[in-house]
Amino acid sequence: MKTVVRTDERILSSDIFDRDSRVKRPDHGTWAEPGKDIPVYHRCGVLVVGGGPSGTAAAAAAARAGADVALLERYNHLGGLSTGGLVIWIDRMTDWEGQLVIRGFAEELFDRLPADAIAGPAREDWGSQDAAKAAHWSQRTAAYHGVVTWSPTIDPERLKLLSQEIVLERKVKLIYHSWAAIPIVQDGVVKGVVFESKEGRMAIMADVVVDATGDGDLFARAGAAFVNDIEEADVHHCMNTSWLFGGVDMNRWIEFKAGQPEAFSAFMARGREVCGLFERPFVSWRNDVALFMGPRQSGYSALDVDDLTAVEVRSHRAMAAHLDYFKAHAPGFEEAYLMLSAPQIGVRHARRLSGVGAVLRSQWPDGVALADEVGVTPAVSPKFPNISIPYGALVPQQLDGLLACGRHISCDRNSHGFMREIPQCWITGQAAGVAAALASRGCIEPRFIDVGALQSALLAQGVYLRAGAGQGAQARAAAEAGI
Repeated sequence: MKTVVRTDERILSSDIFDRDSRVKRPDHGTWAEPGKDIPVYHRCGVLVVGGGPSGTAAAAAAARAGADVALLERYNHLGGLSTGGLVIWIDRMTDWEGQLVIRGFAEELFDRLPADAIAGPAREDWGSQDAAKAAHWSQRTAAYHGVVTWSPTIDPERLKLLSQEIVLERKVKLIYHSWAAIPIVQDGVVKGVVFESKEGRMAIMADVVVDATGDGDLFARAGAAFVNDIEEADVHHCMNTSWLFGGVDMNRWIEFKAGQPEAFSAFMARGREVCGLFERPFVSWRNDVALFMGPRQSGYSALDVDDLTAVEVRSHRAMAAHLDYFKAHAPGFEEAYLMLSAPQIGVRHARRLSGVGAVLRSQWPDGVALADEVGVTPAVSPKFPNISIPYGALVPQQLDGLLACGRHISCDRNSHGFMREIPQCWITGQAAGVAAALASRGCIEPRFIDVGALQSALLAQGVYLRAGAGQGAQARAAAEAGI
């Protein structure tokens, strides 16, 4: 077990647990797959593969921009890790001054979610450095470095439903229970995908494909360059299956954790001894529901089916062990029960695109609005200004007909620590969706679209961009809106 220390470049401190030993997979030979004609299930302007945060945002944004859109999702819901993965603590959407910079599709979601589906600080407290407010919200995932932030927790079922209804309102063709298998590539251009379902293997053809798989499955299989370097001791590169306990009293737990630090330290130390893999709980959208987003496990690959299985087995065993220990020893957990283990495994990293641009650690200190800025992310600490997200981070160096969005965009491993978060996935998804719509409408490759037109379209959809980005994009948007 390793403990990651909280620094200016990391928000979380957490225990990280090494993988179990692995038995080498035996070689069972090969089988030649027979060739056959595959029926074309659908044709569209923009195909989004993956209905997680970035894919949902991409589909909604592309349809809003006027494209004929299809959204292919392997599960029975949208939202990905923010719903099925139970990553219901949505990371910071305000900067360290309290300004909301994760806007657009993200803002629409929070405007439309029911009030009782969201728990977080009031808008007037965003950016507050009041010691009492910061102390209160630091125990509730919404204050860091002494600053109150907009980083709420949400009801995953409400977010599933809302995400679905938004894309259906915009006439997106939604296809559940379907897993994209291979991209269709002709002369270096992605033309669609082959997918598997209960009906067998079929194809979807599209002008532009958006890879929102989270792991870069499509761009990797299409031959695009990517990297997968990680820091083994970094929480951002671990896996686990999250879970919820019901029947708890989180206010009592927080009183214990914050009010009796020595007893809490002893509780945690004893838990590591008893359970082995061990994690502390986080608040959720309700006081009677506790969220566990660990124990975080390192050394496993999100691209290896045996590793994925092993993480699931360890996580579910840890869930049961935690229940026994917490019921016996944790204030507020006396009546706890197993409520839900996440239907989706918590993958933080697999591949990252090698794009024509990237979000880089070297850019953090400057905070410059890049010419092709398509979004802005809060920095990891008040030490740094806001960070520009360039359109080039979504565009493969060579491959055409495809854009990437979500946690596998082009960035270095330091920047990946925040670019993989739910709000940043909404931002890059919205950018990819609008760009794909423009490319489809103009019958051009995504790398050749007019960036100024893209920025104007994003501004019209409520995305936050800085005045220094592009060449007059904000002025054009204002003129088009009649302002």
